[in-house]
Order: sequence, then structure tokens, then C-alpha cells
Amino acid sequence: MEQTAHNLQQQVELYGEPLGDVVRRITGALGLTQGGLAQVIGLSAPMLSQLVSAQRVKIGNPAVVARLRSVSELADLAVAGGIEPEHIPQELDGIRAATGAYTRPTTAQVRRTAPGPTPTPFASPTGLAVETSSWPAQPDAATPPSARAVVRELQDLFRAVASADEIQRAAAAAAAESPAVAELLLAYGAGRTADALAHYEQHHG
Repeated sequence: MEQTAHNLQQQVELYGEPLGDVVRRITGALGLTQGGLAQVIGLSAPMLSQLVSAQRVKIGNPAVVARLRSVSELADLAVAGGIEPEHIPQELDGIRAATGAYTRPTTAQVRRTAPGPTPTPFASPTGLAVETSSWPAQPDAATPPSARAVVRELQDLFRAVASADEIQRAAAAAAAESPAVAELLLAYGAGRTADALAHYEQHHG
């Protein structure tokens, strides 16, 4: 439970809200199942389920992030009445090949766009577009991350690629020849955050 709460908080910091909320909003607005959404954005259903339940924190593939952005915008458009239901499957088919930065609508603002060559943030067959801004927000480059934030990122990285048992076995195998490597594996891959933070401050300070 503690790890799940931590992962949810990490998702809020990264995306502004838990990914489970994003997925439920999309599936409710577009009448998709979670498995159907996974097919549209090009992610396996088990992986999407892990993100929704906060067993995992991040979406690692930029193309998947881009498609999720487009589906999110389509969902907002549908809720605002800016697209006819019969046009939604066509839009979803097009999104499967979409790429780009993940942007999230800041409000429910929907505006009618005039015809012309100027591209819009998200165009639909109805000629409507959802106004968006960069999402997730980028941290201020002048403000360095805290030691705890760095440690949490390292823990998430280790735990995304291997279980605690696997990391402990790897540490045991490395201990004889590389005790420092074994210590690092245990600190960030299988230890408590407090222990990992102490290790980081000892070696980074």
C-alpha cells in the first residue's frame, strides 16, 4: 500500500493526476474498454493495467504518450459535444499512428476553427479543436531536484526493471568482487527510501 501511494504521488507530480483518472475519463467519454484503449495507444493491456493501478509509474514510450494525448483530447472534445459519436471510431483509427508531445487540455474550452491551412492542436471532422498547453508541466530548470526526488527516481528505475528478489540475488552475486556495486543495488533496488537517501547523501555529498 505504501508503494502504491508513493507511485500515485509520482504520477501526480509527472502528469498532474493519476494515470488511472486519465484512463477512466477517456474510457467513459469514448465508450472504450481499458483493453480497447490499450490497443489504440499501442500499449499492452497488462502494462496499461499496471499503470492504472499504480504498480508502475511512467509511460516509457514517447509514441504511446503522444497517442494518449490525442485520445485524451478526443475525449474532451466528445464530452463538450464537439464531435458526433459516429466520427469517433475514425478518429481513433487515425490516432493509432499519431506522434508528438503530450499536451493536456487546461480547461474544457472548445473553439470552432476557421477552415484554412493553419494546423490546430487537435482537429476533428467537425472542424472543432481543443485548446491545449504543455502537459505535463516541465520543472523550473533553475531549481535542482531535491535529494529525495533523485532517490525516488532511482528507486523507480530499479524497480521498473527487476523485482526486489532479483536485485537481492544480483547483489549477492556481485558482493564478492564488487561490494560497492552490491551495496548500490540493495540500497536503491531493495531497501527503504531512508536507507537509499543516506547512501545517496554519503556518496553524492
